[in-house]
Amino acid sequence: MIIYMIEDFIQENFFYLHPGYTTFNTVIFGLVLGLIVLGILKIFEKIDKDPSELIIPLIPIIFFGSSTRALVDHHVYPRIHLLATPGIYIFIGLMTIVLLILSIHIEKKSKIEYTKIIMVTGIAISIPNILLILNNNINFQALALEMTAFLLVSIPFILLRNKFKMLGTVNLEVLLAHIFDATTTFIAMDFFDYTEQHVLPTYLINKTGSAIVMYPLKIIAILFALYIIDSQIETIRTKNLLKLSIFILGLAPAIRNCLTLIISII
Repeated sequence: MIIYMIEDFIQENFFYLHPGYTTFNTVIFGLVLGLIVLGILKIFEKIDKDPSELIIPLIPIIFFGSSTRALVDHHVYPRIHLLATPGIYIFIGLMTIVLLILSIHIEKKSKIEYTKIIMVTGIAISIPNILLILNNNINFQALALEMTAFLLVSIPFILLRNKFKMLGTVNLEVLLAHIFDATTTFIAMDFFDYTEQHVLPTYLINKTGSAIVMYPLKIIAILFALYIIDSQIETIRTKNLLKLSIFILGLAPAIRNCLTLIISII
């Protein structure tokens, strides 16, 4: 009886197939993510690599995971536990860790940079998803709105990058990922009547009546987080792993939101 109750609890709060998050599972997912980051930090210490080297090479793998979720949203792929939250993130995370370790070994044997191995692998596994996306109509109006809004908000920060130390290359990349995420949420909700699934954004959007609130929310939160990381964390490796984690947390939902909006199933 107790076992069934535990199974039902886990199924209802974590391994469910319906969209959306609760305050409870948001907190739990955050704690689990923190533990995972600590574990990955140990891996980077062992392989003696800088996590910031992976920000660009990981983009194709992030695209693979996010595009898979978008194709699930459009029923191109089935909504099964492996392809839904948190299954898809567990799968992509484990795959990336294994790929990182293998690429380091290959680099030692062949002198091919591990970052190139990771990027090429990500591109290769993304090709089927790209073909499936291109096989459907693309909502160019939505894409144009997203890109225009993203550029309008991003350009001032890009122009100011040489004037403010906080907007150095890695920090700017992290901030732009979250501006992209804010943009996709804003365009989807204010122009196409989509709904937000996360707890805090939903509350703020309901209070303000517009998803444009995501811009100040994201920009203030990310700049504050980056300031704390740069001022309070001593080791470069730990700093950059935290920044890489924040980058992924911004870019992954941004790509998923963008693709979910622009894909028009034939």
